[in-house]
Amino acid sequence: MKINKILYLALASMLTVGCADLDTEPQGSTVTETQKGDAAEANPERVSAGVSGITTMFSVYNNISSTHDDFGYPSIMLYLDSRGIDLVGCDVGYNWFSYGLDLTDRAVNARATRVIWSTLYNQIFAANQVTNSIDPETEDPTLKFYLAQALAIRAFDYFNLAQIYQFTYEGNGDAPCVPIITEKNALEVAGNGVARNTVEEVYQQIMDDLNNAIEMLSSSTKTRDDKRYISLDVAYGLRARVNLVLQNWTAAADDAQNAINNSAATPATIKEVSKPTFKDITETNWMWGILIAETDRVVTSGIVNWISHMGSLNYGYASVGAWRRINPTLYQQINSTDVRKGWFLDNTGASANLNDEQQTYMSKTAGAPAYTQVKFASYKDEIYTSTNANDVPLMRIEEMYLILAEAQAMSGNPALGKATLETFVQTYRDPSYSVAQSSAEAVQNAVWIQRRIELWGEGLSYFDLMRLRKGIDRASTAWKGVDKNMSMYNYLIEDKPEDEARAIQTVKAGNGSTTGDVINYLIFQIPQAETESNPLLTEKDNNLGTPALTPVP
Repeated sequence: MKINKILYLALASMLTVGCADLDTEPQGSTVTETQKGDAAEANPERVSAGVSGITTMFSVYNNISSTHDDFGYPSIMLYLDSRGIDLVGCDVGYNWFSYGLDLTDRAVNARATRVIWSTLYNQIFAANQVTNSIDPETEDPTLKFYLAQALAIRAFDYFNLAQIYQFTYEGNGDAPCVPIITEKNALEVAGNGVARNTVEEVYQQIMDDLNNAIEMLSSSTKTRDDKRYISLDVAYGLRARVNLVLQNWTAAADDAQNAINNSAATPATIKEVSKPTFKDITETNWMWGILIAETDRVVTSGIVNWISHMGSLNYGYASVGAWRRINPTLYQQINSTDVRKGWFLDNTGASANLNDEQQTYMSKTAGAPAYTQVKFASYKDEIYTSTNANDVPLMRIEEMYLILAEAQAMSGNPALGKATLETFVQTYRDPSYSVAQSSAEAVQNAVWIQRRIELWGEGLSYFDLMRLRKGIDRASTAWKGVDKNMSMYNYLIEDKPEDEARAIQTVKAGNGSTTGDVINYLIFQIPQAETESNPLLTEKDNNLGTPALTPVP
């Protein structure tokens, strides 16, 4: 069988971990669970190294391509935010993520889909190396902790893949999703190829892994060394995200509450977020993140890293013209009493959250345009630093309160959800905040707006558009006359009527006229290299192609 070279190499590596890497010589062609357990117990430091290796893979320099938009999972965060409605990217040469503006990033030969696919599957194979080396029935607390890491990260990767390569769960359970590869079928995959599993099958795998991870973390006495690793609260948080997509509202509320109850993290106070921040994994509101060291290759590269593309106060692609700005429509929905208003420059280029030195730099030295973000601080708060060693947030405790509020409202208690949302925002962001309406749908929509503001730029907004079926609406009249150079291309993508297939989307121009094309822009196509080399996943099995879009003037 032929298979994508990157995935093949990872597969080959996984198939040997139970033997050579753990210094065991199984008798015969099968490694028994006892042999795996004996190997892991004899060499726990190697299992530890394997788990550490998975966390390292979250931030890898040019692992898939030699371009400046390939630096691990943060690249995926930027790819997805760039094709949404809230993060505005400029159509300039310095913007390596500009293909999200016209949605050409999802084509079979697009770099974005290749980086997304290979990055996530490489992490899955690394996780499989660990699961392949530990007896799932182990009672050793350290090995339980290591196995839980691999299972939870594997679930995280499949969860991302499922939302990127197929439409949301409801109504699409039988639709083709992505291939499931674990330690159980790796030999068969290497010999025969692998087909797409259904959405329902992929989500079952995700839930099985998360359930097992939570059980192991609950019974293990080992704790994590730092927030690169998954703790019990993070595992609950991941399952809360999944249950939100599955619309298991009660379960989502329970998981979010368990995440809050089991977490040492606390929401950042108004004072703490009244200045540029969100740069350090030790911040008290971070539950899980990517730890970046000054010596990491993504940092020594200077500009091939997340904060180079996202930061406004440091040296990088953003500060030389590829600014990241908030959608003015969303900005106008932030109350003047909300501290998060200052996470962005206003229409005059000012922010109440900046000190004099920062404001002078943004307005005069850098000449940043209106609505530019100043949410994310520079490394060590050094203005225009070229040491871009910011850590990257993967989960913050604030998200758990927002999940809790939505899930409470949608599970039959909108009054409780409304109270949870109001209390959270009033306490930590905006003392004057209130929700005008009290229906379940109104509370859910209010939560969505708060998620768009609170989690702006953290790689979650596109997943919300998908699960809530919001489409991509860039046709708001609020854009008109704001800034002719904002460059968020003006399209309107919506679901078709309820009696037509959920997987079919229509594109409307900004003036509301229908193009008549049947298209599929919201989900990515599987990379051409994969369909060409995998006999059970050919081009006919791929998601539909789409014609080129023409922006509305």
